[in-house]
Amino acid sequence: MTSYFTRVGASQGANALDTNPCTLLDFARLVLPDGASFDGTTGDREVLLVLFGGRCTVQVAGKTFARVGGRPNPFAGKPHAVYLPAGSSYVITAHGNLDAGMCSAPSDLQTEPYVIAPEQVTQVDAGAANFSRTLFNILTTSSQPDLPAAKLLVGETFVPSGNWSTYPPHKHEVENLPHEVYHEEMYYFRVNPAEGFGLCRHYSPERGFDQTYTIKDSTIFMAPHGYHTTCSAPGYTNYFLWFLAGTGRTQAVALDPDIAWVQKTVPLIKQAER
Repeated sequence: MTSYFTRVGASQGANALDTNPCTLLDFARLVLPDGASFDGTTGDREVLLVLFGGRCTVQVAGKTFARVGGRPNPFAGKPHAVYLPAGSSYVITAHGNLDAGMCSAPSDLQTEPYVIAPEQVTQVDAGAANFSRTLFNILTTSSQPDLPAAKLLVGETFVPSGNWSTYPPHKHEVENLPHEVYHEEMYYFRVNPAEGFGLCRHYSPERGFDQTYTIKDSTIFMAPHGYHTTCSAPGYTNYFLWFLAGTGRTQAVALDPDIAWVQKTVPLIKQAER
């Protein structure tokens, strides 16, 4: 059986995925102690370095971005990110302990590297009642249309205690604009406090599977297809870094038709809460 869920390591250096059913997306968690460096090349891929916590200096494609970062952990405000274009060599040096994610996708885009500062990250409050959540759009066409990228779409979601996210469940596996577009997607999870948990449901009536996973701190969900939704356990906040790549950078999803009616209640719930 294909594995769509796994734990991501926390050892020093780049912690790669031990399984990956996606053909476009990849991810590594980068953990460095104070003063340590990590170097590499992007090859034929674009990479977005998203800082979960700490600071670093990034040298890439002849440019130096000094002491990027600042939040102590992913639950403490908006992130800094650095875009590393395809065909680039880079060196990342930690100032204090560094914890970061490296999202990547194929690219032939010729562009300069750049930093995304917290003030460029757009906050979106989605859903209502116990399926409300907060999104930080880091690199999307709707919130950052002037930032170049070939395929990557990246953001963060914070799911409050006991709440659901990506609800109603959606999929994006068929090219049928403006209703749906093909995108692979990954969710990298953190949990606060770290001993907590959540749940992730992944299913596809067309493909004949319905699986539920236990979200723990530093686990990842990989979705080349299928409906998906998550929830956090009461008493715990779940965070996930989400990133997509597909045939284009326009986002369009298809909701599970059996549950899609819930989305229509959002305006009514928000009106009643006023």
